[in-house]
Amino acid sequence: MRNAPTILHLDMDAFFASAEQASKPSLRGKAVVVGGLGPRGVVATASYEARVFGVHSAMPMAQARRLAPNAAYLVPRGGFYKLISEQVMGLLHALSPLVEPLSLDEAFVDLEAGEAAWDEASARLAGSRLRADIRAVTGLTGSVGLAASKMLAKIASEQAKPDGLVVIEPGTERALLGPMSVRTLPGVGPATGDHLRRTGISTVDELAEAGEDELVRLLGKAHGHALYAMAMAHDERPVVAARETKSVSVEDTYDVDIHDRVRVGTEVQRLADRCVRRLRGAGLSGRTIVLKVRRYDFSTLTRSETLRGPTDDPGVVREAAARLLEAVDTTGGVRLLGVGVSGLADYTQEDLFAQAAGELAALEPVEEAEGEAVEEQEAPAERRWTSGHDVRHADFGHGWVQGSGLGRVTVRFETPESEQPGRVRTFRTDDPALEPADPLPLVTLAPRRPDGPDEDSVDQASSVPASLPKSWSGNGGGGATSRP
Repeated sequence: MRNAPTILHLDMDAFFASAEQASKPSLRGKAVVVGGLGPRGVVATASYEARVFGVHSAMPMAQARRLAPNAAYLVPRGGFYKLISEQVMGLLHALSPLVEPLSLDEAFVDLEAGEAAWDEASARLAGSRLRADIRAVTGLTGSVGLAASKMLAKIASEQAKPDGLVVIEPGTERALLGPMSVRTLPGVGPATGDHLRRTGISTVDELAEAGEDELVRLLGKAHGHALYAMAMAHDERPVVAARETKSVSVEDTYDVDIHDRVRVGTEVQRLADRCVRRLRGAGLSGRTIVLKVRRYDFSTLTRSETLRGPTDDPGVVREAAARLLEAVDTTGGVRLLGVGVSGLADYTQEDLFAQAAGELAALEPVEEAEGEAVEEQEAPAERRWTSGHDVRHADFGHGWVQGSGLGRVTVRFETPESEQPGRVRTFRTDDPALEPADPLPLVTLAPRRPDGPDEDSVDQASSVPASLPKSWSGNGGGGATSRP
């Protein structure tokens, strides 16, 4: 383990919910819950205001509504969160070439590898500047933990939440870990935690006192050795800059079980196309097509077919998925379907199984709401408007959908820069003046002066990613601040 706290762990604060609050002035300071809104939906993220009522990630949405009936419930905007994540990751890559993303809102950074820090003082300064830059570029807050290992850096960022910075100094690790629950350590989930608790081990100190041999006896050789090392504050895992993608997949859960075999087949075809779009977006192709089916009784079946060579052709993936579906009994109903591609290879222009050129037209990108799949398939002739998503009206400008039903859609017209909550208006769902819109940037970055940046702006300008999304480029206005 290092002798300086140069491993940084960043965790954005209630990321999805905070992004929604920042983009919607009427929701700032209020309880916001983001997730699937159907009866089987789960909470993706809850704002800190919603957590006061006991709402948390992975909770069934029905339970969240009982706990916080007056909260705002929104469908995730995946593309919007990804844009913000790219901005944040750009700031991290400016610090070091060794950045290990764990999700859209979380990553490890090896500051020493980027010569951004070499001791406690320089690490603390780098962490403080990063937090300031994230706020300046995205308008959001992130919590930073700094330590000599990945395990401790993550623990530090948890202690820093929300919107804080915690440094664990080398030499203090054991004293810090000792009174903590064993669940604090990586690899100790509910089952392992309960097993240890039944043997009288609840804290990290008790784990260390039990000894390595006893832990091996209780948990097995690999897990026992690893857990004892972590209890002693030893974690030699390096920050890994790139993780190999093993598969690309998409899946949908349905509000109501699907019994119609034709409908199931149609859903599989649609999922196959979405999967290939994602595959091509990553510049990959794959040899193994995988079908996942969760039936009415929660039993989950997985079927796969390996091709002679890698493909990114939509027709080939659709046909393989259809063949796999033929071997699955869906008589009792289907609650979840998924299509994936594994055995990945680098993208090649001439695919071994390329179909006619007409197949390519079926793959033209279509913007999809990250909503419930049943809405997508069963949509009537009238247009459907997803709660929380962006729209633009020819007369009233930019807004977002508060709700829809019975042929009407309610829109609140406001932007991230609005100082007050916007007006609410209701329209017919087929109003020709109302159209879906792209999200607006949370912060408008001031353009550089024609004669170059002044002295005060050099530090801030150097920290902004070289290539922000074109639709999010600055057109004037304030919002960006210099590093402290």
